[in-house]
Amino acid sequence: MFVDTHAHLFYPNYNGDLNDVVERAKNSGVDYIIVPATDLASSARAIELAEQFDIIYATVGIHPHDTKDFTIDFIPLLEKTAKHPKVVAIGEIGLDYYYDFSPKEKQLLAFEEQIKLALKLNLPIIVHNRDSNDDIMNIARKYKDTGLRAQYHCFAGSVEDARELIEMHHFISFPGNITFKKADNLRKVLSRIAVENLLLETDSPFMTPVPHRGERNEPGYIKLVAETIADVHNLRTEDVALTTSFNAYKLFGIGNKPALSFTYQIGNSLYINVTNRCNADCVFCDRKGEAVINGYNLKMKKSEEPEADVYIKGIGDPKRFKEIVFCGYGEPTIRWDVVKEIAKYVKENGGTTRMNTDGHGNFINKRDITPELKGLIDTVSISLNSIDANQYAALMRVDPLMHKEMLEFATKAKEYTHVVMSIVGLSQVDAEAAKKFVKEELGVDFREREYF
Repeated sequence: MFVDTHAHLFYPNYNGDLNDVVERAKNSGVDYIIVPATDLASSARAIELAEQFDIIYATVGIHPHDTKDFTIDFIPLLEKTAKHPKVVAIGEIGLDYYYDFSPKEKQLLAFEEQIKLALKLNLPIIVHNRDSNDDIMNIARKYKDTGLRAQYHCFAGSVEDARELIEMHHFISFPGNITFKKADNLRKVLSRIAVENLLLETDSPFMTPVPHRGERNEPGYIKLVAETIADVHNLRTEDVALTTSFNAYKLFGIGNKPALSFTYQIGNSLYINVTNRCNADCVFCDRKGEAVINGYNLKMKKSEEPEADVYIKGIGDPKRFKEIVFCGYGEPTIRWDVVKEIAKYVKENGGTTRMNTDGHGNFINKRDITPELKGLIDTVSISLNSIDANQYAALMRVDPLMHKEMLEFATKAKEYTHVVMSIVGLSQVDAEAAKKFVKEELGVDFREREYF
Protein backbone atom coordinates (compact mmCIF):
# COMPACT_ATOMS: atom_id res chain seq x y z
CA MET A 1 0.00 0.00 0.00
CA PHE A 2 2.84 2.45 0.82
CA VAL A 3 6.31 3.09 -0.58
CA ASP A 4 8.78 4.77 1.77
CA THR A 5 11.15 6.41 -0.69
CA HIS A 6 13.66 7.62 1.90
CA ALA A 7 14.82 5.61 4.92
CA HIS A 8 18.48 5.47 5.96
CA LEU A 9 18.30 1.98 7.47
CA PHE A 10 22.10 1.59 7.50
CA TYR A 11 22.39 3.97 10.50
CA PRO A 12 23.82 2.32 13.62
CA ASN A 13 20.69 3.02 15.68
CA TYR A 14 19.00 0.20 13.74
CA ASN A 15 21.68 -2.30 14.77
CA GLY A 16 20.10 -5.19 16.61
CA ASP A 17 16.48 -4.78 15.55
CA LEU A 18 16.50 -4.13 11.79
CA ASN A 19 14.57 -7.33 11.13
CA ASP A 20 11.87 -6.12 13.51
CA VAL A 21 11.86 -2.68 11.86
CA VAL A 22 11.28 -4.23 8.43
CA GLU A 23 8.60 -6.57 9.81
CA ARG A 24 6.77 -3.65 11.46
CA ALA A 25 6.91 -1.78 8.16
CA LYS A 26 5.30 -4.70 6.34
CA ASN A 27 2.61 -4.95 9.02
CA SER A 28 1.92 -1.23 8.57
CA GLY A 29 1.25 -1.66 4.85
CA VAL A 30 4.67 -0.76 3.48
CA ASP A 31 5.32 -2.62 0.22
CA TYR A 32 8.74 -1.16 -0.58
CA ILE A 33 11.49 0.85 1.11
CA ILE A 34 14.23 2.82 -0.66
CA VAL A 35 17.45 3.20 1.31
CA PRO A 36 19.38 6.25 0.03
CA ALA A 37 23.14 6.26 0.55
CA THR A 38 25.20 9.21 1.73
CA ASP A 39 28.77 8.12 0.83
CA LEU A 40 30.68 5.22 -0.72
CA ALA A 41 30.51 3.06 2.40
CA SER A 42 26.75 3.51 2.87
CA SER A 43 26.24 2.91 -0.86
CA ALA A 44 27.72 -0.56 -0.39
CA ARG A 45 25.70 -1.06 2.81
CA ALA A 46 22.44 0.00 1.12
CA ILE A 47 23.03 -2.61 -1.57
CA GLU A 48 23.67 -5.24 1.10
CA LEU A 49 20.31 -4.39 2.69
CA ALA A 50 18.61 -4.59 -0.71
CA GLU A 51 20.07 -8.06 -1.18
CA GLN A 52 18.99 -9.10 2.32
CA PHE A 53 15.37 -7.86 2.18
CA ASP A 54 13.00 -8.30 -0.76
CA ILE A 55 11.15 -5.05 -0.04
CA ILE A 56 14.30 -2.89 0.11
CA TYR A 57 15.85 -1.06 -2.84
CA ALA A 58 19.01 1.04 -2.75
CA THR A 59 20.50 4.23 -4.13
CA VAL A 60 24.16 5.21 -4.39
CA GLY A 61 25.63 8.66 -4.02
CA ILE A 62 27.58 11.23 -2.01
CA HIS A 63 25.59 13.50 0.31
CA PRO A 64 26.72 17.17 0.36
CA HIS A 65 27.93 16.73 3.95
CA ASP A 66 30.41 14.11 2.71
CA THR A 67 31.80 15.91 -0.34
CA LYS A 68 34.81 17.59 1.27
CA ASP A 69 37.08 14.83 -0.07
CA PHE A 70 35.18 14.36 -3.33
CA THR A 71 37.18 13.95 -6.55
CA ILE A 72 36.24 12.90 -10.08
CA ASP A 73 37.74 9.50 -9.21
CA PHE A 74 34.65 8.80 -7.10
CA ILE A 75 32.41 8.67 -10.19
CA PRO A 76 33.69 5.36 -11.66
CA LEU A 77 33.26 3.76 -8.22
CA LEU A 78 29.67 5.01 -7.99
CA GLU A 79 28.98 3.93 -11.55
CA LYS A 80 30.10 0.39 -10.80
CA THR A 81 27.82 0.08 -7.75
CA ALA A 82 24.94 1.84 -9.54
CA LYS A 83 24.70 -1.03 -12.02
CA HIS A 84 23.41 -3.38 -9.32
CA PRO A 85 19.85 -4.50 -10.30
CA LYS A 86 18.31 -3.17 -7.08
CA VAL A 87 19.87 0.30 -7.34
CA VAL A 88 17.10 2.66 -8.45
CA ALA A 89 18.64 6.15 -8.22
CA ILE A 90 21.69 8.32 -7.63
CA GLY A 91 21.32 9.89 -4.23
CA GLU A 92 21.16 11.36 -1.74
CA ILE A 93 22.94 14.23 -3.48
CA GLY A 94 22.53 18.00 -3.50
CA LEU A 95 23.59 21.06 -1.53
CA ASP A 96 23.58 22.03 2.15
CA TYR A 97 24.72 25.51 3.12
CA TYR A 98 23.26 25.31 6.65
CA TYR A 99 26.18 23.32 7.98
CA ASP A 100 29.81 23.96 7.09
CA PHE A 101 30.78 20.32 6.68
CA SER A 102 31.99 20.64 3.07
CA PRO A 103 33.15 23.65 1.02
CA LYS A 104 30.54 25.05 -1.33
CA GLU A 105 32.77 24.50 -4.37
CA LYS A 106 33.13 20.80 -3.52
CA GLN A 107 29.39 20.41 -3.02
CA LEU A 108 28.64 22.00 -6.39
CA LEU A 109 31.24 19.86 -8.16
CA ALA A 110 29.96 16.63 -6.59
CA PHE A 111 26.33 17.50 -7.29
CA GLU A 112 26.85 18.20 -10.98
CA GLU A 113 29.16 15.24 -11.58
CA GLN A 114 26.60 12.91 -9.99
CA ILE A 115 23.82 14.44 -12.08
CA LYS A 116 25.88 13.67 -15.17
CA LEU A 117 26.32 10.09 -13.96
CA ALA A 118 22.55 9.75 -13.44
CA LEU A 119 21.92 10.96 -16.98
CA LYS A 120 24.51 8.54 -18.34
CA LEU A 121 22.88 5.61 -16.53
CA ASN A 122 19.29 6.82 -17.11
CA LEU A 123 18.62 6.89 -13.38
CA PRO A 124 16.71 9.51 -11.38
CA ILE A 125 18.35 11.53 -8.61
CA ILE A 126 17.30 12.18 -5.01
CA VAL A 127 18.02 15.79 -4.08
CA HIS A 128 18.92 17.23 -0.67
CA ASN A 129 18.47 20.99 -0.30
CA ARG A 130 19.06 22.99 2.85
CA ASP A 131 19.58 26.76 2.74
CA SER A 132 20.79 26.40 -0.85
CA ASN A 133 17.60 27.01 -2.77
CA ASP A 134 18.89 29.53 -5.32
CA ASP A 135 21.70 27.24 -6.46
CA ILE A 136 19.45 24.18 -6.43
CA MET A 137 16.87 25.89 -8.63
CA ASN A 138 19.51 27.26 -11.01
CA ILE A 139 20.99 23.79 -11.46
CA ALA A 140 17.51 22.31 -12.00
CA ARG A 141 16.94 24.89 -14.76
CA LYS A 142 20.32 24.10 -16.29
CA TYR A 143 19.30 20.44 -16.77
CA LYS A 144 15.69 21.21 -17.68
CA ASP A 145 15.82 19.78 -21.20
CA THR A 146 18.12 16.82 -20.56
CA GLY A 147 15.53 14.28 -19.45
CA LEU A 148 16.75 14.43 -15.84
CA ARG A 149 14.21 13.05 -13.35
CA ALA A 150 14.37 13.89 -9.67
CA GLN A 151 12.83 13.59 -6.24
CA TYR A 152 13.20 16.77 -4.18
CA HIS A 153 13.17 15.19 -0.75
CA CYS A 154 12.22 16.94 2.51
CA PHE A 155 10.97 19.85 0.42
CA ALA A 156 11.39 23.29 1.96
CA GLY A 157 10.96 25.55 -1.08
CA SER A 158 8.10 27.82 -2.07
CA VAL A 159 4.92 27.01 -3.98
CA GLU A 160 6.49 28.74 -6.99
CA ASP A 161 9.61 26.54 -6.71
CA ALA A 162 7.45 23.42 -6.50
CA ARG A 163 5.41 24.42 -9.52
CA GLU A 164 8.54 25.07 -11.57
CA LEU A 165 10.05 21.71 -10.59
CA ILE A 166 6.79 19.90 -11.34
CA GLU A 167 6.63 21.50 -14.78
CA MET A 168 10.07 19.92 -15.30
CA HIS A 169 8.40 16.56 -14.40
CA HIS A 170 10.14 16.17 -11.03
CA PHE A 171 8.53 14.90 -7.81
CA ILE A 172 8.26 16.44 -4.33
CA SER A 173 8.23 14.69 -0.95
CA PHE A 174 7.73 15.67 2.68
CA PRO A 175 8.69 13.59 5.75
CA GLY A 176 7.17 13.67 9.23
CA ASN A 177 7.80 17.38 9.73
CA ILE A 178 4.44 18.07 8.05
CA THR A 179 2.80 16.54 11.14
CA PHE A 180 4.51 18.99 13.54
CA LYS A 181 2.21 21.43 15.35
CA LYS A 182 4.07 24.54 14.15
CA ALA A 183 4.42 23.41 10.53
CA ASP A 184 1.45 25.42 9.20
CA ASN A 185 3.55 27.12 6.50
CA LEU A 186 4.86 23.76 5.31
CA ARG A 187 1.33 22.34 5.17
CA LYS A 188 0.25 25.43 3.23
CA VAL A 189 2.86 24.64 0.57
CA LEU A 190 1.78 20.99 0.62
CA SER A 191 -1.83 22.03 0.03
CA ARG A 192 -0.83 23.61 -3.30
CA ILE A 193 1.00 20.54 -4.62
CA ALA A 194 -1.27 17.99 -6.26
CA VAL A 195 -0.87 14.47 -4.87
CA GLU A 196 0.01 13.32 -8.40
CA ASN A 197 3.32 15.11 -7.89
CA LEU A 198 4.15 13.69 -4.47
CA LEU A 199 6.12 10.76 -3.09
CA LEU A 200 6.00 9.42 0.47
CA GLU A 201 9.07 9.40 2.71
CA THR A 202 9.94 9.06 6.39
CA ASP A 203 13.59 10.23 6.20
CA SER A 204 14.23 7.63 8.91
CA PRO A 205 15.80 7.77 11.44
CA PHE A 206 15.12 11.55 11.37
CA MET A 207 11.95 13.68 11.19
CA THR A 208 9.83 11.34 13.31
CA PRO A 209 6.12 12.20 12.89
CA VAL A 210 3.71 13.08 15.68
CA PRO A 211 2.82 11.33 18.00
CA HIS A 212 6.23 9.59 18.05
CA ARG A 213 8.30 12.77 17.84
CA GLY A 214 11.46 12.43 19.92
CA GLU A 215 11.76 8.71 19.15
CA ARG A 216 13.81 7.04 16.42
CA ASN A 217 11.88 7.19 13.15
CA GLU A 218 11.20 4.09 11.05
CA PRO A 219 9.31 3.17 7.82
CA GLY A 220 6.37 1.78 9.76
CA TYR A 221 5.38 5.37 10.58
CA ILE A 222 4.84 6.26 6.90
CA LYS A 223 1.07 5.99 7.33
CA LEU A 224 1.17 9.03 9.64
CA VAL A 225 2.74 11.10 6.84
CA ALA A 226 0.17 9.78 4.34
CA GLU A 227 -2.70 10.58 6.72
CA THR A 228 -1.51 14.19 7.05
CA ILE A 229 -1.27 14.57 3.28
CA ALA A 230 -4.76 13.09 2.96
CA ASP A 231 -6.11 15.50 5.58
CA VAL A 232 -4.54 18.54 3.89
CA HIS A 233 -5.93 17.52 0.49
CA ASN A 234 -9.31 16.28 1.78
CA LEU A 235 -8.63 12.80 0.44
CA ARG A 236 -8.67 9.27 1.81
CA THR A 237 -5.38 7.79 3.00
CA GLU A 238 -5.97 5.11 0.35
CA ASP A 239 -5.98 7.82 -2.33
CA VAL A 240 -2.59 9.07 -1.17
CA ALA A 241 -1.21 5.53 -0.98
CA LEU A 242 -2.38 4.58 -4.47
CA THR A 243 -1.17 7.78 -6.07
CA THR A 244 2.24 7.96 -4.43
CA SER A 245 2.90 4.27 -5.01
CA PHE A 246 2.32 4.73 -8.72
CA ASN A 247 4.55 7.81 -8.64
CA ALA A 248 7.30 5.63 -7.14
CA TYR A 249 6.71 3.17 -9.97
CA LYS A 250 7.03 5.98 -12.54
CA LEU A 251 10.20 7.45 -11.05
CA PHE A 252 12.02 4.42 -9.65
CA GLY A 253 10.46 1.49 -11.53
CA ILE A 254 9.35 -0.20 -8.31
CA GLY A 255 6.05 -2.11 -8.30
CA ASN A 256 3.57 -2.54 -11.13
CA LYS A 257 1.19 -0.52 -13.27
CA PRO A 258 -2.41 -0.94 -12.07
CA ALA A 259 -5.13 -2.66 -14.11
CA LEU A 260 -7.71 -0.70 -16.11
CA SER A 261 -10.47 0.97 -14.07
CA PHE A 262 -13.87 1.98 -15.47
CA THR A 263 -14.90 3.68 -12.20
CA TYR A 264 -12.52 5.01 -9.59
CA GLN A 265 -12.93 6.68 -6.21
CA ILE A 266 -11.03 9.79 -5.12
CA GLY A 267 -12.01 11.17 -1.74
CA ASN A 268 -15.78 10.89 -1.38
CA SER A 269 -16.46 11.12 -5.11
CA LEU A 270 -16.76 8.34 -7.69
CA TYR A 271 -15.34 9.07 -11.14
CA ILE A 272 -16.58 7.58 -14.42
CA ASN A 273 -13.90 6.77 -16.99
CA VAL A 274 -16.04 7.24 -20.10
CA THR A 275 -13.43 7.35 -22.86
CA ASN A 276 -9.81 8.10 -23.69
CA ARG A 277 -10.81 9.74 -26.95
CA CYS A 278 -10.62 13.53 -27.20
CA ASN A 279 -10.79 16.20 -29.88
CA ALA A 280 -8.03 18.13 -28.06
CA ASP A 281 -4.46 17.14 -27.23
CA CYS A 282 -3.53 19.26 -24.20
CA VAL A 283 0.17 19.73 -23.47
CA PHE A 284 -0.43 19.00 -19.77
CA CYS A 285 -2.50 15.84 -20.35
CA ASP A 286 -1.06 12.33 -20.10
CA ARG A 287 -3.79 10.77 -22.24
CA LYS A 288 -1.26 9.44 -24.76
CA GLY A 289 1.17 8.42 -22.03
CA GLU A 290 0.47 6.26 -18.98
CA ALA A 291 -3.03 7.75 -18.50
CA VAL A 292 -2.92 6.98 -14.77
CA ILE A 293 -4.45 9.33 -12.22
CA ASN A 294 -4.35 8.89 -8.45
CA GLY A 295 -3.00 5.38 -8.98
CA TYR A 296 -5.86 4.33 -11.29
CA ASN A 297 -5.14 3.18 -14.83
CA LEU A 298 -7.61 4.85 -17.21
CA LYS A 299 -5.93 3.85 -20.48
CA MET A 300 -8.37 2.14 -22.82
CA LYS A 301 -8.98 1.69 -26.52
CA LYS A 302 -12.30 2.53 -28.19
CA SER A 303 -13.04 -1.20 -28.39
CA GLU A 304 -12.68 -1.46 -24.59
CA GLU A 305 -15.21 1.27 -23.79
CA PRO A 306 -18.10 -0.37 -21.90
CA GLU A 307 -21.79 0.40 -22.19
CA ALA A 308 -23.72 2.27 -19.52
CA ASP A 309 -24.76 -0.84 -17.57
CA VAL A 310 -21.14 -1.60 -16.62
CA TYR A 311 -20.74 1.86 -15.09
CA ILE A 312 -24.13 1.69 -13.39
CA LYS A 313 -23.17 -1.62 -11.76
CA GLY A 314 -19.93 -0.01 -10.55
CA ILE A 315 -21.85 2.90 -9.03
CA GLY A 316 -24.42 0.87 -7.12
CA ASP A 317 -26.14 3.28 -4.74
CA PRO A 318 -25.00 6.76 -5.87
CA LYS A 319 -25.95 8.27 -2.51
CA ARG A 320 -22.83 6.59 -1.07
CA PHE A 321 -20.76 9.26 -2.80
CA LYS A 322 -20.58 13.02 -2.62
CA GLU A 323 -20.97 13.13 -6.40
CA ILE A 324 -20.61 11.02 -9.52
CA VAL A 325 -18.08 12.69 -11.83
CA PHE A 326 -17.76 12.07 -15.56
CA CYS A 327 -14.02 12.49 -15.93
CA GLY A 328 -11.26 10.36 -17.39
CA TYR A 329 -8.44 11.15 -19.78
CA GLY A 330 -10.85 11.81 -22.65
CA GLU A 331 -13.74 14.11 -23.50
CA PRO A 332 -16.98 12.65 -22.05
CA THR A 333 -19.32 14.38 -24.54
CA ILE A 334 -17.84 12.13 -27.25
CA ARG A 335 -20.04 9.44 -25.63
CA TRP A 336 -22.83 11.84 -24.69
CA ASP A 337 -25.63 9.25 -24.98
CA VAL A 338 -23.82 6.95 -22.53
CA VAL A 339 -23.21 9.86 -20.15
CA LYS A 340 -26.90 10.76 -20.23
CA GLU A 341 -27.98 7.18 -19.52
CA ILE A 342 -25.67 6.92 -16.51
CA ALA A 343 -26.62 10.40 -15.26
CA LYS A 344 -30.32 9.54 -15.53
CA TYR A 345 -29.76 6.48 -13.31
CA VAL A 346 -27.79 8.57 -10.78
CA LYS A 347 -30.42 11.32 -10.57
CA GLU A 348 -33.30 8.83 -10.32
CA ASN A 349 -31.54 7.22 -7.37
CA GLY A 350 -30.82 10.40 -5.42
CA GLY A 351 -27.24 11.09 -6.52
CA THR A 352 -25.39 14.22 -7.58
CA THR A 353 -23.53 14.55 -10.89
CA ARG A 354 -20.68 16.59 -12.32
CA MET A 355 -19.12 16.51 -15.78
CA ASN A 356 -15.60 17.72 -16.57
CA THR A 357 -15.41 18.81 -20.20
CA ASP A 358 -13.41 20.87 -22.66
CA GLY A 359 -16.63 22.66 -23.64
CA HIS A 360 -16.60 21.38 -27.21
CA GLY A 361 -19.68 19.18 -26.79
CA ASN A 362 -21.83 21.10 -29.26
CA PHE A 363 -19.09 20.97 -31.89
CA ILE A 364 -18.52 17.25 -31.27
CA ASN A 365 -22.21 16.31 -31.39
CA LYS A 366 -23.08 18.75 -34.19
CA ARG A 367 -26.00 20.16 -32.20
CA ASP A 368 -26.65 22.22 -29.09
CA ILE A 369 -26.58 19.69 -26.24
CA THR A 370 -26.71 22.25 -23.41
CA PRO A 371 -30.52 21.98 -22.88
CA GLU A 372 -29.96 18.25 -22.27
CA LEU A 373 -27.82 19.08 -19.23
CA LYS A 374 -30.93 20.16 -17.30
CA GLY A 375 -31.92 17.68 -14.64
CA LEU A 376 -29.03 15.32 -15.49
CA ILE A 377 -25.77 17.19 -14.81
CA ASP A 378 -25.76 19.24 -11.61
CA THR A 379 -22.41 20.90 -12.36
CA VAL A 380 -20.45 21.19 -15.56
CA SER A 381 -16.76 22.05 -15.12
CA ILE A 382 -15.33 23.52 -18.31
CA SER A 383 -11.61 23.83 -19.10
CA LEU A 384 -11.04 27.53 -19.80
CA ASN A 385 -7.24 27.20 -19.50
CA SER A 386 -6.61 30.68 -20.91
CA ILE A 387 -8.57 33.82 -21.80
CA ASP A 388 -6.28 34.31 -24.81
CA ALA A 389 -7.46 32.31 -27.83
CA ASN A 390 -3.97 31.76 -29.21
CA GLN A 391 -2.55 30.61 -25.87
CA TYR A 392 -5.60 28.38 -25.42
CA ALA A 393 -5.00 26.85 -28.84
CA ALA A 394 -1.33 26.25 -28.06
CA LEU A 395 -2.09 24.63 -24.68
CA MET A 396 -4.87 22.42 -26.03
CA ARG A 397 -3.44 21.96 -29.52
CA VAL A 398 -6.70 22.91 -31.23
CA ASP A 399 -7.79 25.60 -33.69
CA PRO A 400 -8.03 29.03 -31.98
CA LEU A 401 -11.69 29.15 -33.08
CA MET A 402 -12.41 26.44 -30.49
CA HIS A 403 -11.87 29.07 -27.79
CA LYS A 404 -15.01 30.89 -28.96
CA GLU A 405 -16.81 27.54 -29.22
CA MET A 406 -15.96 26.76 -25.59
CA LEU A 407 -17.10 30.20 -24.34
CA GLU A 408 -20.40 29.88 -26.21
CA PHE A 409 -20.94 26.45 -24.68
CA ALA A 410 -20.35 27.90 -21.20
CA THR A 411 -22.73 30.81 -21.82
CA LYS A 412 -25.50 28.48 -23.00
CA ALA A 413 -24.87 25.84 -20.32
CA LYS A 414 -25.32 28.28 -17.42
CA GLU A 415 -28.97 28.59 -18.43
CA TYR A 416 -29.48 24.92 -17.53
CA THR A 417 -26.95 24.00 -14.81
CA HIS A 418 -24.22 25.21 -12.49
CA VAL A 419 -21.08 26.11 -14.46
CA VAL A 420 -17.49 26.25 -13.22
CA MET A 421 -14.65 27.44 -15.46
CA SER A 422 -11.22 26.05 -14.64
CA ILE A 423 -7.61 26.66 -15.56
CA VAL A 424 -4.51 24.56 -14.96
CA GLY A 425 -2.00 26.34 -12.71
CA LEU A 426 0.83 26.84 -15.19
CA SER A 427 3.38 29.61 -14.73
CA GLN A 428 2.65 31.06 -18.17
CA VAL A 429 -1.10 31.41 -17.53
CA ASP A 430 -2.43 34.60 -15.88
CA ALA A 431 -4.68 33.12 -13.20
CA GLU A 432 -5.90 36.46 -11.83
CA ALA A 433 -6.93 37.72 -15.27
CA ALA A 434 -8.74 34.44 -15.91
CA LYS A 435 -10.56 34.64 -12.59
CA LYS A 436 -11.67 38.22 -13.26
CA PHE A 437 -12.90 37.30 -16.74
CA VAL A 438 -14.85 34.30 -15.51
CA LYS A 439 -16.48 36.14 -12.62
CA GLU A 440 -17.21 39.47 -14.32
CA GLU A 441 -17.66 38.60 -18.00
CA LEU A 442 -19.15 35.11 -17.92
CA GLY A 443 -20.81 35.34 -14.50
CA VAL A 444 -19.95 31.79 -13.44
CA ASP A 445 -17.68 30.19 -10.83
CA PHE A 446 -13.91 29.82 -11.19
CA ARG A 447 -11.41 27.15 -10.10
CA GLU A 448 -7.65 26.82 -10.52
CA ARG A 449 -6.41 23.23 -10.82
CA GLU A 450 -2.83 22.42 -9.92
CA TYR A 451 -0.67 21.15 -12.76
CA PHE A 452 0.34 17.51 -12.68
